[in-house]
Amino acid sequence: MPYDPRCQGDDEEALLKPVKVGLLGLGTVGGGTVNVLRRNADEIARRAGREIQITRIATRNLARERICDTAGIVVTDDPLAVVDDPDIQIVAELIGGETPARELVLRALNNGKHVVTANKMLIALHGNEIFAEAGKKGLMVAFEAAVAGGIPIIKALREGLAGNKLEWVAGIINGTCNFILSEMRDKGREFADVLQEAQARGYAEADPSFDIEGIDAAHKLTILASIAFGIPLQFSKVYVEGITGITALDVAYAEALGYRIKLLGIARRAARGIELRVHPTLIPERRLIANVAGVMNAILVKGDAVGPTLYYGAGAGAEPTASSVVADLVDVVRMLTSDPENRVPHLAFQPQSISDIPILAIEDVESAYYLRLNAEDRPGVLADIARILANQGISIEALIQKEPLAGESHLPIIMITHRVLERELNAAIRQIEALQTIKGPVNRIRLETLN
Repeated sequence: MPYDPRCQGDDEEALLKPVKVGLLGLGTVGGGTVNVLRRNADEIARRAGREIQITRIATRNLARERICDTAGIVVTDDPLAVVDDPDIQIVAELIGGETPARELVLRALNNGKHVVTANKMLIALHGNEIFAEAGKKGLMVAFEAAVAGGIPIIKALREGLAGNKLEWVAGIINGTCNFILSEMRDKGREFADVLQEAQARGYAEADPSFDIEGIDAAHKLTILASIAFGIPLQFSKVYVEGITGITALDVAYAEALGYRIKLLGIARRAARGIELRVHPTLIPERRLIANVAGVMNAILVKGDAVGPTLYYGAGAGAEPTASSVVADLVDVVRMLTSDPENRVPHLAFQPQSISDIPILAIEDVESAYYLRLNAEDRPGVLADIARILANQGISIEALIQKEPLAGESHLPIIMITHRVLERELNAAIRQIEALQTIKGPVNRIRLETLN
């Protein structure tokens, strides 16, 4: 028998009534969502086929100054009043973090409500559990705003590129790090100095570790990889390295060699498994993604049929992120009366077709490398380094040898290698660092041409 939405208790009159939404969180994204829904109410209703109304909002601080008008909306400090409200059909979780977000989302699903979330940590760490629960109850969980703010990258991967076998995804998916690295390149400033400015501008938190250590980007990469390759969400298997070790010298030397340094999230389908890694990366300066500056985000996706495609835009902010939240609300409203079996799957692939493809350890990943080391200024040192690299099968593509700084007995040597397994490079670096002519550790940054 064909699916009939009226069998679910709907009648023609109910299908014309406004859809009631409850909001959890009234911070930057929550306030932006209220503003976008109010300002574009008529346009949104025309797209969704029904009016979308926020009827309840939960916020921790009722006295906090708001960026939106909440007239006509019940505002409470009790989130359970939202998720337990029988009139609310969709709960939008915009509070972030693990707790109490996980508990509230699961309770909303248990109460038969669809969920929209902007919470990348929640999806990366608990998405498998949440999607399984939603699937049991025939409910939707939409999460476009969880990755890259206003860029509709989830929809592009899940729907627009559905005819492709995706080969790799590489993205600038943390605006704070991109701002810091852009300032270091443009103005020759040191990391700590630019970080202070990022905090003063509100681009970085008082504790910026989630951004600068790459954790935020790893949450987002976990989600992108799952959708791109049809694998479970596996945050714990992402290799993560932040930008705290990048110096103004590295940025300048990379520029001299024709490269820009960006914090990239990279997911690649390899012969023996999937690469999942977040780290500073040299990119050829001619690539479009290398020229993404400031707090903007960009994701490059390579499909076998379409080739490379680039998605660029604001990765954070009140209304850019609200744009994705509202788009998800519209999608959910459009699908309210559809057969759950025929909806777009949460992670692009049908749940029974999710593949447990191995995730490669970073030692098994192949890349080219930028190496910077300080060596004594005397004959034979470069020959020793070249011999060690050659014994590991590592060839040098480019080399810069600088004069020692005034009063220094060591000079900087900068090399670009050809592609090599990280395990082999690690062995070479250990031997180079053991040389008495080498001062301090070898600084290494991975390099991707993104061909």
